[in-house]
Amino acid sequence: MAAELAKRRRRYAYGAAPGSNAYEGSAARRLEGQVRTRPQVRPRERVVARPRVRVREAGRVSVFAVVGFAAVALCAVLLMFGYVQLSQISDQVVELENQITTLKSEEAQLRVQYELAYDLSAIEAAVTADGSMVRPEESQIIYVDLSAPDSVELFGETETGTGFVSLLASVKDIFGTVVEYFR
Repeated sequence: MAAELAKRRRRYAYGAAPGSNAYEGSAARRLEGQVRTRPQVRPRERVVARPRVRVREAGRVSVFAVVGFAAVALCAVLLMFGYVQLSQISDQVVELENQITTLKSEEAQLRVQYELAYDLSAIEAAVTADGSMVRPEESQIIYVDLSAPDSVELFGETETGTGFVSLLASVKDIFGTVVEYFR
């Protein structure tokens, strides 16, 4: 059985199966002893097809686009000039602040010199000695008590009216004050 199977395998090898017209008969026996050559296969040539791109024609430049770009450029230039002016002004402010601190220190020194220049006790002694100034007596000194809360009471003033009448009176008073001022 094994021999029969091996015979069958040899017989059906390389496409010689029963029912195959190419290997039946004398042509199949003739080709068994010869070396078969394979036909040369030409490589397929690929056709490179580039996609067709539709190109838009160059159009005209819009007037609004040109004006818009010019406006943006103008704004950028003005912004740059604004920043330059801002930096110059901030430099001036710093210089002025330095001058203010210098002047304040000079003011303090000058005030001290001014206060030291006049001796108030010597001036008081000189003025009281010649009699042009007299010290106040006890009866001339009045003390004010401010411990009570502030309050105001108006006496003798009557209400002139309400509404339109008071408005006319106020306008008349203002007009009279203006006329007296320019006389």
